[in-house]
Amino acid sequence: FQVKSENRKTIWNTEEVPEGSEFDDTWDPREQPEYQILFKQCVGTEDVFFGMSRKDPSTACCEDMVVKIKLPETKYSDITLDIQDKVLDLRTPKKKLLLHLPYRVDSKNGKARFLSEEETLEVTLRVSREFDFINFF
Repeated sequence: FQVKSENRKTIWNTEEVPEGSEFDDTWDPREQPEYQILFKQCVGTEDVFFGMSRKDPSTACCEDMVVKIKLPETKYSDITLDIQDKVLDLRTPKKKLLLHLPYRVDSKNGKARFLSEEETLEVTLRVSREFDFINFF
């Protein structure tokens, strides 16, 4: 068994490093906030009453992923949010969340809103799957 390497001084291959590991900081003392991942699906009358599309209630037929993050005693201006294709990185002075997302998302087109009454940040991301043309035509 021989491994071909372009540079013999490298100790690992880039494929071996998990996506988003550059954000991981195990020595950061900030606690992780409570969060919840929900899925949204666009349905019309043809889906609800007639079953004409091939959509079902599974996450495979959902277009959006909503991440709700509880941030008590936090101001909107204190929140730093970075979205990558498979990683959500949130930081505040007291909390830190590095979340590896269950699906690849469109990191350029998302929405975030802070619900101050509920002390919750709601991040809506469009799920980007390779074979979505099968489910959504």
